[in-house]
Amino acid sequence: MTGVLPGQALRGLIDAGAIAADLAITHAQVQPASLDLRLGTVAYRVRASFLAGRQRSVASRIAEFEMHRVDLSHGAVLEKGCVYVVPLMERLALPPGITAVANAKSSTGRLDLLTRTIADGGTEFDRIPAGYAGPLYAEVCPRSFSVLVRPGMRLNQIRFRQGEAVLTDAELSVLNAAEPLVSGKAVISDGLGFSVDLQPASGDLVGYRAKPHTGVIDLDKIGHYPARDYWEEVRTSEGRIILDPGAFYILVSREAVTIPPDYAAEMAPYLAMVGEFRVHYAGFFDPGFGYAASGGAGSRGVLEVRCHEAPFVMEHGQVVGRLVYERMAARPDTLYGTSIASNYQGQGLKLAKQFK
Repeated sequence: MTGVLPGQALRGLIDAGAIAADLAITHAQVQPASLDLRLGTVAYRVRASFLAGRQRSVASRIAEFEMHRVDLSHGAVLEKGCVYVVPLMERLALPPGITAVANAKSSTGRLDLLTRTIADGGTEFDRIPAGYAGPLYAEVCPRSFSVLVRPGMRLNQIRFRQGEAVLTDAELSVLNAAEPLVSGKAVISDGLGFSVDLQPASGDLVGYRAKPHTGVIDLDKIGHYPARDYWEEVRTSEGRIILDPGAFYILVSREAVTIPPDYAAEMAPYLAMVGEFRVHYAGFFDPGFGYAASGGAGSRGVLEVRCHEAPFVMEHGQVVGRLVYERMAARPDTLYGTSIASNYQGQGLKLAKQFK
């Protein structure tokens, strides 16, 4: 069985003890092609982001860089601009040949909440080698908004693979010919390219920019916060905007994309040479995203954009990222969509679920 492991295979790993937790893993954590990870009961405020490094534990590095610890048991605020390391409830004992990659969940990225997974002996963020046995930790750095968190909250997710799963450009072209993956012409080069929409079909609202001084966001409050208190509308009738250095934007792709049931995808940043910005924190697209049989008719990708050192002109249709498609090891028994109350099926320009 080669490819990304589907939800039913993840349940098998849980039953076998390869994925475990002191507090039982819930059905709601298992997604079509990934597992949601839960925050534990304490957060360590650290001086700087770090990796464990070869043959070193995350716990030993926390002891080295800890400033103070925060009890999350009754809820606590993680402050904007600070770096925290939170032990996760889940731990792994991976079989040989199964690797894992983690990423922020969609709502986490849309809040500009930098969340990365680190593991003992790790030399890269969000990458877990085959055969890894040990704990998992989340590095959490709120960039635009301070957030209130509690134990059990799910900020990041993990996807498991066996063998090589990525489609070549030739294979992606064949798949797109059989089942169109994108509205309009497919731009295929190291994945499926997508561009930014700055000429909406109606009106001139093209995105949102995070306000610099706002209140705390309780991540459990869904549809609660007025968007105007946290975001400025970005409007243009010219098909272009100027990104301000250090600012965070929510934009949307021009193309609507589809992930067929036997595939998963990951959003990857485009070549750095195209401009002074980065796109995306949340990178996983599950089987069934935008797929008609699971409640979609193609869904556009929300772009989480941060400008770097210099103001940068972004224009309509500019290619800003790519989707890397992977084979599933088996078709998931549940697809992304209405059957599992997915928040972003059929989406357009959309803020995180905490806003109304």
